[in-house]
Amino acid sequence: MKEKTLLREFAQYAAMNICGMIGLSCYILADTFFVSRGLGANGLTALNLAIPIYSFVHGSGLMLGIGGATKYSIYMGQGKIKNANRIYSNTIYTMAVFAITFMVLGSFFSEKLALMLGADHEILGMTKTYLQVILLFAPAFIANDGLLCFVRNDGNPKLSMAAMLIGSLSNIALDYVFIFPLHMGIFGAVLATGLAPVISLAVLSGHLITKKNQFHFEKIKPSLKAAGTIILLGVPALITEVASGIVMIVFNAVILKLQGNIGVAAYGVRAILSLVVS
Repeated sequence: MKEKTLLREFAQYAAMNICGMIGLSCYILADTFFVSRGLGANGLTALNLAIPIYSFVHGSGLMLGIGGATKYSIYMGQGKIKNANRIYSNTIYTMAVFAITFMVLGSFFSEKLALMLGADHEILGMTKTYLQVILLFAPAFIANDGLLCFVRNDGNPKLSMAAMLIGSLSNIALDYVFIFPLHMGIFGAVLATGLAPVISLAVLSGHLITKKNQFHFEKIKPSLKAAGTIILLGVPALITEVASGIVMIVFNAVILKLQGNIGVAAYGVRAILSLVVS
């Protein structure tokens, strides 16, 4: 009987996570569609050159969220509530360090990053804009990835799934509004993407407002040992995301030399479809 209950609970958690990931895949596909229709080949090329950096931001958020939430669940299972809250607090501190680092990169080095990724004079402006905005929204992406994991492991997988789906659907809607009726170009596309985790966080805040959360932030001294444990537990998620980003960067560089911006735009469609399927 106990095994059936555990199997049912595992299936519920897995199903909720899969539904959320399907929603995420749909918004990535929609993002590509609206950018290609609204901004043409150059817009799609700029998106494809910049999107690997999002993999680094998202991978960092998943690494810290999964690592912290896993250790949190272990402590809760052992009945060590104080240690569980400390690992949550240290996860927040570590996320802040990563978020600030990405924001600094976006504020001062977005143009250099765009050039390093292969942007030429035709698409430099769009690529720089996309990189700058996506990196400035890094705190929202990282906080959302982290809170999704903690809320899910805190016994509320339905809310995590709802937050992912609502965030994804809002991105699709805002993409259309910003690119077409408001004519905001690439800035509108990346702004829609940046606002998605903000909306998701608003949904997740219900777990805290209703005081269903068992995790609580404590003002403690940051622990390098705890941060190391969090990173170690979550690094497989980072490797998965970063690996796909590195592959895209390498392919973009090769295709730019062979076929230029049009070639990268064509590859971008295939790359995004691959991300959705996987």
